[in-house]
Formats: sequence, C-alpha cells, structure tokens
Amino acid sequence: MKYNPNEIDAKWQKYWAENQTFAAKNNSEKPKHYVLDMFPYPSGAGLHVGHPLGYIASDVYSRFKRHQGFNVLHPMGYDSFGLPAEQYAIQTGQRPEDTTRVNIDGGVDKEGKQIAGYRKQLDKIGFSFDWAREVRTSNPDYYKHTQWIFIQLFNSWYCKKQGKAFEISELVKVFEESGNALVEAVCDDNVAIFTADEWNAYSEDQKEKILLQYRMTYLAETEVNWCPGLGTVLANDEIVNGVSERGGFPVIRKKMTQWSMRISAYAERLLQGLNDIDWSESIKESQRNWIGKSVGALVTFNVKNHDEVIEVFTTRPDTIFGVTFMTLAPEHDLVAKITTPEQKAEVEAYIEKTAKRSERERMADVKTISGVFTGASVLSISLESVSLKAPEKLKLESKISTIKTVAKVQVLLSKKSVVFCTPPNICVPLIVEDNPPPLGFCTMITTINRKQTIVIKTKKIENVLIT
Repeated sequence: MKYNPNEIDAKWQKYWAENQTFAAKNNSEKPKHYVLDMFPYPSGAGLHVGHPLGYIASDVYSRFKRHQGFNVLHPMGYDSFGLPAEQYAIQTGQRPEDTTRVNIDGGVDKEGKQIAGYRKQLDKIGFSFDWAREVRTSNPDYYKHTQWIFIQLFNSWYCKKQGKAFEISELVKVFEESGNALVEAVCDDNVAIFTADEWNAYSEDQKEKILLQYRMTYLAETEVNWCPGLGTVLANDEIVNGVSERGGFPVIRKKMTQWSMRISAYAERLLQGLNDIDWSESIKESQRNWIGKSVGALVTFNVKNHDEVIEVFTTRPDTIFGVTFMTLAPEHDLVAKITTPEQKAEVEAYIEKTAKRSERERMADVKTISGVFTGASVLSISLESVSLKAPEKLKLESKISTIKTVAKVQVLLSKKSVVFCTPPNICVPLIVEDNPPPLGFCTMITTINRKQTIVIKTKKIENVLIT
C-alpha cells in the first residue's frame, strides 16, 4: 500500500479538529500536566524554521504525557501586541488590527498579497494544540487582564514585617493613626518621616506624592533605550549594533520618567521558592545569580572639596582601609557635579559616546575596559585621596552606580592600552568608566539597588593597572 502523507495528514487533522482530540478537560480525574510554548509574533512572512524547531520538541513531549495518562494542557497563541505590529502597520499603511488578523487567519492583505496565515501553517504541521484556549495578546479580552494586574500593583504596598503586599488603603489608615515612623515597607530611599497630625494636614496632592513612594508600581526616572525615529523605548533585544532592529533608527541611552515595579521586594520569596520547584539545579542557580542577593554593609565616602558623598555597598568592610580608586557610571548624577572644568569636555564626550550603546552591548564587551578622569577624588577611611573614574559598563539601570576597588591589585599584562596606571598611596583620579575590570581581575562582584554599588576586591601588589 502506497504511503500518501498528504491524504493521511489531512484525514487525521480533520478528525482531531472535529473531535477536539487535544482539548484539555476542566474536570478530569487524570493528573494534570501543562506544556507551554513561546507564542510567535504573527508577521506577514509566516512561520520560519525556528518556530517548528521548538514546537516539535514540546509537541512530542505533550503526546508522550498523554500516553502516560495525563490530562495535558498544551495551548497556543500569538504575541501580537506592541511595536512589531505597529511598525508593520505604519510601513504598509494599514490598521494593526487588520494586519494581525490576516497574518493569523490567512487571506489577502491591503496590498493584494496572499497570506497563508499562521494558524493554517501550524495545523498543517500537525501539532496537538488545544485551540479552544488560543490567546491573542492584541485582543481586549486578553490585555484587560494585564491592565487589571497593573491596577492591583498600583493599589498595593509591600510590608517587610509580613513579607507580602497589602492594599494601599491599609497604609493610609496607618498614616492617619500614627504616621510612618514605624512602617516597615519597601519604598523609595530617603522617605521623609511624618506624624499622623502632619499627614492629616497634607493636601490630597501631597498625600498622593507620598503614597507613590510606597506603591508597588511607581513613576521614576530610569535609564532607557530611547529611539527618536520610532518615538518609543526599546528593549535590549530590539537593538542591533546601536540601531533599532525595526527600521534601523539610531538608539540612545537617556533618562526618562517610566513606570517601575518594586519587584526586588519579592527577592527572598523568589529565592526560597526555587527550592520547591522541579527544575534542574543549573537553571535554579542561574535564577539565583539573576536575583543577585548579597549581604553586606553600606560605607559612605566624602568627595574631596565637595559636599557630595558616595555610598558604596561591600560584603567585606574589613577591606575598606585598602581602597585605591573608585568608579562611577556615566549616568550617575554626581558625574556632572564633581567633574572639574579641565576634564569637562572629555567626560561629556565620553558620556555621549556611551549613550549610543545599549545596556547589553556595554556588558557584553568584556575585552575593552575604558574610562575617563573626572578630575575629582574621594577621601578613604585613612583620609588619603582616592581615584574616581566613570566606566561605561557600569549602568544605573542594572542597579549599579559605583565601584570601590581595594588596593593593591594584581597586574594584568595585555597588548591593549592602559587606561590608567598609578603608584600606591598618591592622589589618583575619580573616573567615569564604561565597564568593570574583566573577570580575571575581580575576585568578587556584588550588587543591590540602583543607588548602591558593585564592589571589586583584588590582590596586593605594587602598582594598579587596568588595561
């Protein structure tokens, strides 16, 4: 008997659709199993080879679990909301809703092109998706839930004592009765202390500004990838070689007011939760590293001939007496304040150059260590002047603002140019630097929040070299 795949596939795909063979049951005595794929963006070009490459593996696993007697939920959907849909609509002069629908369901677009449609292509491959649970992120029935989640976060605050979030109205009651002196909350830095009488005397506008310092979602000035050509903020994944992936427009780093979330409030719960999930140890470890918990102390350094201070986080305060130099991220607020007139032009040119590189590019370029002298110094615990430099690879967005380096470091020999070389125990510059020393140079790196720091500790030698 001759094998005819077109006839056989069409027959059984029709049977699966008519009988809902792969639909998960809401009420079943079978054990549950959930298999979720990454949803594709439905472009007019249709599926590419990368889509079935991943979907085939998860589909084989789904069928295997069904044969083992599991009630398998294996849905499919489309990540159809956002910049790609908007840009495609602008380029073709069509409404995003229309282009997205045609790209998914198939048909003829405004330009007369015949579009196969993602759904038909996925069906022809024979995947065992539960299409009754299809998700399209551009549908109001879907994104109304993401808007609802945002509202819940906005109307919540995180109590450190209880280790969870509560409605903001409960915090208001505390302020009305006793002020905020005893409140243990995840909030902005340097929140002013007030009494109940002072709170009750504030205007509604003043109260809302204070509450914004406690809300789980809040407005803050954040370093972002701004694309003037697209008129929007881009993720690191949307930038290639300093330009937008879509359209090829220049992208710069700049501070903008953005909605942020106090996700770090859940760091400890996330860490503890890793112990209870069925993941490989390597994946768990990568998650622990991403969360980046570190226990240490905050140390404050005075900037020489300035009223400004720099706060540094360290896990080894006993090494503080050996501090040799310090670095600031180009985006750090102090850079403009402490840079001397003689160094201003060089520092500004350096900052402008680094602003054109994405966060990912700055962190990935481990071969180049660059920086410029600000002309300023900080006073170490021993009251000696210590170098300050601004490295590009340090970024406020990655919760890094300064580096304290403990003298005297291991000499690194390289054919690359030396950024700076200083004998010990003399005044050395406060530097603006793109990136921390390479891993061979560092023995430890730790971070906490946006206004705190990386600490680098090194071995004792005669000279300081960064190449």
